[in-house]
Amino acid sequence: MSLVPSLVRHVLLLAALGGGVAGVASAQAARAPRAQLWIDLSTGGMAGMPEMELGAAGGLMGMLGGGAPAGMGGPPHYGMARGAAVMPPRIVDIALHNSLRPGVEARQAIPPGMRMGDSLPLLPPRAEPRAPSEPGDMPEEYTRQPPRGRLLIYWGCGPEVRAGQPRVIDLAQAGAAQLAQAFAGRVVPERGARVGPGHVLYPNERSQAAVPRGSSLVGEHQVLGEGVPASMKFTLGSAQDLMPPIELSPSGGVQDSIATQWRAVPHARAYYLHAMASAGDDMILWSSAETPDTGMGLFDYLPNATIERWVRERVLLGADVTQCAIPRGIFAAGGSDATPMLRMMAFGGESHIVHPPRPADPKARWEPEWAVRVRVKAHTMAMLGDSGAAMRGARPGGGASAGATGQGAEPRPDDGSPAQILLNPGNLLRGIFGR
Repeated sequence: MSLVPSLVRHVLLLAALGGGVAGVASAQAARAPRAQLWIDLSTGGMAGMPEMELGAAGGLMGMLGGGAPAGMGGPPHYGMARGAAVMPPRIVDIALHNSLRPGVEARQAIPPGMRMGDSLPLLPPRAEPRAPSEPGDMPEEYTRQPPRGRLLIYWGCGPEVRAGQPRVIDLAQAGAAQLAQAFAGRVVPERGARVGPGHVLYPNERSQAAVPRGSSLVGEHQVLGEGVPASMKFTLGSAQDLMPPIELSPSGGVQDSIATQWRAVPHARAYYLHAMASAGDDMILWSSAETPDTGMGLFDYLPNATIERWVRERVLLGADVTQCAIPRGIFAAGGSDATPMLRMMAFGGESHIVHPPRPADPKARWEPEWAVRVRVKAHTMAMLGDSGAAMRGARPGGGASAGATGQGAEPRPDDGSPAQILLNPGNLLRGIFGR
């Protein structure tokens, strides 16, 4: 069976990435807004790899596999913002449902700072989009035969393994429900648009342009189209803008406690780190949370109230935290050539704009014409250990050197090189899933 062809698909499995505008309806509302707009913003990257080098990696995947997949240099499509795309590094997903003219083309006028023209076209999907994977979902190709091995789960920041760790789950003995629960762990229901034929979307077949570096959504926006309320104008501020990339710097070998540190990300409300590696048939998992589950259900947008609660419960790291140590030697069972993969999330806010605003009098009738919901997040990935250090290179700041994969040498499929693990980290799963 061929491996999952993209970085996005792999993280949907391991991180288990995981309606109407939540928070708009209330006892005051006589009906839902006539028009609802969802905007999801995501910034991705690979620690120590500038955008140009990530783009080259996407092109290399095209040479190896007949085309660079979405998330690693392939064409953008609606729904990518919920995933783990590192190329393109900036994603803007827009969905509009206009109840007066559902499924009819519209456009969104945008501020000059977006550097993408005067407006973005919103088009109906050619075919009904497949719903994104939810936390706990496992791709069909990984459920056709029973897995083998174990999950070894570690948690918490600190240089040493704590008492009572790891938690061990025998995959061969776990039933389907237990396995799904184990992979998901703590989750929240998805609050994005449940896209169907009545929606119009961006990106689409007419416009798949990459969001340029330095692009900003700050400023005036307006949705225009047949049946769209003429009043559907709104302003986005810096908290509703694309987040800057996470500047993550890991250091240390797999035998050591691996240090991770990062610059504070503007407008981040919380952080979360998760690392994984294979050791034979076993999969070793670690998270920065103070909770003993896989933590795979946290790789998604989170409501503000959930972020605040999970920071208090120490599931997420607070916005003032800028470092976290991975316990010593938890990945050492994979040998000196082990290449753990680390993923980090910076959770931004979830904003709601409603017109007209909710009346101060709770008894007053409220009939909103339109509503906008904006979600923001950033994420990055890093290869840990010696292979990760080689990939990032030795120049100041940990950036990957042009020759990190060898001068003029192209990594071969399945050669086990750091570049191949980056290009297809699904190789880490071959042991426990028997492929």
